[in-house]
Amino acid sequence: MKAILTIGFYDLKVILRDKSAYIWLFVVPLAFVYFTSFSSRPPREARDARPPLQVENLDEGFMGDLVIDILGNQGVRAVTPEKNPNANPKKGLRIPADFSERVLDKKEVKLVFFEITGEESNPNDLLVELIEANLLRTVITFNGYLLEHATNVGNRPISESALRKLIGKEDPVALDSSFAGRKPIPVGFNMSLPGIMVMYLLMNLLIFGGSSIATARRSGGLRRLSIQPVNALQIVFGKLYGLMLLGVVQISGYLLAGQFLFKVNVGDQLFAIALTLLIFAWVSASLGMLIGFLIKSDDKVVGLAIMISLPLAALGGCWWPMEVVPETFRMIAHVSPCAWAMDSLHQLITFGSGLQNVILPLSVLAAYGLVTNILAAKFFRI
Repeated sequence: MKAILTIGFYDLKVILRDKSAYIWLFVVPLAFVYFTSFSSRPPREARDARPPLQVENLDEGFMGDLVIDILGNQGVRAVTPEKNPNANPKKGLRIPADFSERVLDKKEVKLVFFEITGEESNPNDLLVELIEANLLRTVITFNGYLLEHATNVGNRPISESALRKLIGKEDPVALDSSFAGRKPIPVGFNMSLPGIMVMYLLMNLLIFGGSSIATARRSGGLRRLSIQPVNALQIVFGKLYGLMLLGVVQISGYLLAGQFLFKVNVGDQLFAIALTLLIFAWVSASLGMLIGFLIKSDDKVVGLAIMISLPLAALGGCWWPMEVVPETFRMIAHVSPCAWAMDSLHQLITFGSGLQNVILPLSVLAAYGLVTNILAAKFFRI
């Protein structure tokens, strides 16, 4: 056991002694986490996303202002050319000067909905149709408040305070919307952090693991080590232990950055997330060792590691959510261990599941780790 620990600590020390390694272990992956988050990040909430409607309020009373307030509640932004020169509305609404007077006298009055000169709109323009629908809702809502006021106070005069009180009341019926049938698609840092963690954990452990063993074979390091009082199995597990320590260093850095820099909630399921990444690191480290035992050339090891890691990452959903691909492709993608790691991480980070919900992906990853570990030991070469 002491030999395994000694070999592992020495290998980790050699890797971390190279300052350029930190660029590929942390700087490049975290930069990718930030920039790739924009490709799956939902649009930022606009300052005011409601469609603009130019309103000419000629009313001398308070009813015109109430109509504008209700208009805003119905999803339309009332603008004026003087205050909103960049709004560029296609339609306008004119509230006549005697609007309040006629409403208080219980007489019919019409609002004028007009097209702005020079801003001809397509009859099939969805934005215009939305404005028209919301304007109709505004008129119906306004008449509804007048009717409710009359019901409550009878023939007493209509007052602005009474109407505003009705407008400010909470609606007795509310709509609660949620996802049905399938889970929401991971977006932003919730997508980029797990994806980049998995991809670079795989890539780095393949490259560093394969290169370190290939270098040790070529330089005679493994041959010298084999004449010490250690057997082949201890050498294999010592090398694996060193790569697992490197994986722990990477995972710690990624999770700390995710929690405090990118504000991804990894704390609630920290144990399960760390367990997923550690098992995946075992798979990656074993595969890296296997490559190193099969190939002596560093250049070939690095090239093969990249050729393996990038397709597996793309196939496994590290670059895009698996929810957006067809079911057949999703089934094929689970040939890659990255897909199982991403399934587990999305369950834990995005969907808020617990360890009990990721037993299957963790079991499959453990099987991958066991198989690659056995193959690495079988093809041990000095």
